[in-house]
Amino acid sequence: MTTTRLARTRLELADFLRRRREDLSPLEVGLPAGKRRRTPGLRREEVAALAGVGITWYTWLEQGRDISVSTAFLDSISRVLKLDEIARRHLFLLAHQRPPALAGQTWCELSPLVRLLLDDLTTRPAYVLNLRWDVIGWNAAAERLFGFGQREAAERNMLWMLFADERLSSRIVEWAAQAPQVLASFRRDFAQAPEDEGMVALVETLTHLSAPFEQLWHQHDVHGRCEGRRSFLIEGQGAVAFNHASFIVDQDKHLRLVFYAAVDEGG
Repeated sequence: MTTTRLARTRLELADFLRRRREDLSPLEVGLPAGKRRRTPGLRREEVAALAGVGITWYTWLEQGRDISVSTAFLDSISRVLKLDEIARRHLFLLAHQRPPALAGQTWCELSPLVRLLLDDLTTRPAYVLNLRWDVIGWNAAAERLFGFGQREAAERNMLWMLFADERLSSRIVEWAAQAPQVLASFRRDFAQAPEDEGMVALVETLTHLSAPFEQLWHQHDVHGRCEGRRSFLIEGQGAVAFNHASFIVDQDKHLRLVFYAAVDEGG
């Protein structure tokens, strides 16, 4: 980024902060309105005090000076100025030249379009996972392979099914080789929401229920997407191999579609 562009960005940042500060009334942040205000909206010192930051540093930031501030500083300012996610992102882009890190959230609803996509995959098992790896949608082919509908909703979670439910784990060929890869992939998602109560509770429960889970969890291995080949024992057919991969269907909601395709024996 050139010096000219940096200077222009700082000026835009200064104007953005000033306008947002002036758009807020004292009453909106719990301050008395007063009768002798010559400044529209909030004063700089009020923003700094409410955010718990130094008045000098906030003043310099609003003046467009070439200074560096922390993520916590910007988050505090965002809170006081009542910025929504779009405005907060804009602030971070101006101040840090990168968007803020967003904490992961566990989403439990499936959009009609993704539901239609699942139903259109008539011959290939497919299901949708949220960040906690709860299965929130699946098609008929996935039901035949995994039996999601036969389980209670609380147990309709891929980690639970792999480590605490023999109805699935006993049917996975070479489960001992597959489990470390699966859990290392989940750890990547867990890192996006380490304080999510549901995810923490799932890990704690499986740590107590499953010795393999506990051992693998403490190895701290991390992999990327869980994909490759996996074989299942299917009644009347024996071992059937599938290629599987996952695809992001909603990045903001951390929803991932997992797709299985049977492998031809001659392939």
